[in-house]
Amino acid sequence: MVRVRLAGALITAVALVVLGLVLAAPASSAQLTEVTGFGTNPTNLRMHLYVPDGVGARPPVVVAVHYCTGSGPAFYSGTEFASLADRYKFIVIYPSATRSGSCYDVSSPQALRRDGGSDPVGIMSMVRYVQQRHGGDPDRTYVTGASSGGMMTNVLLGDYPDVFKAGAAFMGVPFACFATTDGSSWNSACANGQISRTPQQWGDLVRAAYPGYSGTRPRMQIWHGTEDATLRYPNFQEQIKQWTNVHGLSQTPSLTDQPQAGYTRTRYGATGGMAPVEAISLQGVGHDLPRGGMAAEVIRFFGLNQGPTVSPTVTPTVTPTVTPTVTPTASGPCRVTYTMNTWNTGFTSAVTISNTGSTSIASWALGFALPSGQTITSAWNATVSPGSGQVTARNVAYNATIAPGASVSFGFQATHTGNTAKPAAFSLNGTACSAG
Repeated sequence: MVRVRLAGALITAVALVVLGLVLAAPASSAQLTEVTGFGTNPTNLRMHLYVPDGVGARPPVVVAVHYCTGSGPAFYSGTEFASLADRYKFIVIYPSATRSGSCYDVSSPQALRRDGGSDPVGIMSMVRYVQQRHGGDPDRTYVTGASSGGMMTNVLLGDYPDVFKAGAAFMGVPFACFATTDGSSWNSACANGQISRTPQQWGDLVRAAYPGYSGTRPRMQIWHGTEDATLRYPNFQEQIKQWTNVHGLSQTPSLTDQPQAGYTRTRYGATGGMAPVEAISLQGVGHDLPRGGMAAEVIRFFGLNQGPTVSPTVTPTVTPTVTPTVTPTASGPCRVTYTMNTWNTGFTSAVTISNTGSTSIASWALGFALPSGQTITSAWNATVSPGSGQVTARNVAYNATIAPGASVSFGFQATHTGNTAKPAAFSLNGTACSAG
C-alpha cells in the first residue's frame, strides 16, 4: 500500500499534438547519468544529467524538478524533456530529493532566500557544475517542475533571478506561499488555496529573497487544472498576481485565447509567445500535469525550439502510447474515466470518479481488477492495495466526499510485462460504475 499526501499524477509521455506542436520520438544513444560531488549540497540531493549527442559548445540548460514521491530518473522517464533535448540540443538536469516523501523544501526560511541553504543551494550547485563542466550557457538556463517541483520552480526564480531566464511551473504555488517557521514542510492553508495576498504583497516576498537585486526578472509560465484537489486552483491566480507584480505589469491580460478545447491561455505584458508572464488554465483537469505535449509548450516558451533539430529516425526505441478508452460495461450512479500512458515496462494511470447520482458520497472505495502482469508501485490521492490482481483504491482524508455532479481524481504508477490492457469493470462501494 502506498499512501501519498502530496504528489502529482505526472509521469506522462504521450504522442499527441498539443497546442499545434508535434514531438519527435527520441533517437539518441545518450543516457541518463548520475553525477556525484557536484558541489555544495546541504540536503544531500542527488543529481542526474542528460546530455544529448551533438550538443553545441554553449548548450542551453534546463532543470526539470520532480513531484513528491518522485525522483529525477522517474521524471526523466515519464516526461518528454529528454526527447525534446535530443531534438533541440539542450542539457537537462534532473535533481532528486532524498528526504522522506521525496518532496522539496519550499517552506523553510533557508530555502526562501538567496544562498540561504537547503535544496535551492544544492540545485544551484548542479547548475554551476553543468556550466563549468559542459559549457552550459549562463544566458540560457531555465527551470521547470511539477507539483513540489512546480513550487520549487517558483522558489528558484525568486532566489536566483540572475541565473534563470524563465521558468514553467505545473501545479505549483506562489513563492513563499508554503512558508513555515515551525519546521513543518506542509502548509495546509496554502495547499487548499486559502492564502490570498495583494499583488504587491506577493511581489514583495519575491523581492525580499534577493534584496537589492535590480536586474531583469525571469519570465514565468504557469499551468494549473481547475479541479486540482492537492494544490487547489486558487493558487493559479495567486501566482499570476505575484509574477505580474514582479514584472511591474497590469493584472489585465494583453491576450486571452483558447489554443484548444478546455484551455484558457492569458498573456501579460505582451501578446507574443514569449510574454513576461503566460498562464494556462485547464478546465476540469486535476493534479496530473504535465500531460502530453505540454513539455513542448514549455520549450517553446523558453525559446529553445528554434535551436538545431534532428530529423526523427525510426529506431527500436519505445514510443509512448495512449490506450483507448474503456467501453462502458454497466450503468449506475458513478462513472469512471481511466487513462493510461504506457512505456516499455511501465505506465501511469489517471483515474477520475464522477458522482452521477443525486446523493453525496461520504467516502469511497473503487474496486477493479488489474490485468495480468501489472503491478502498482506508487499512488497519489488514494491508498491502493494490494499491488496487483483485484485491487481497491480508497479515499484519503482530503478527498473523501464526492458531491452529486462532482468528481475526484487519483492516479498510480505501475509496471507491466507486456500487457497494457485496462481493467474491464469498476465498482464504487460495491456498485457497478459506467466507464467512459
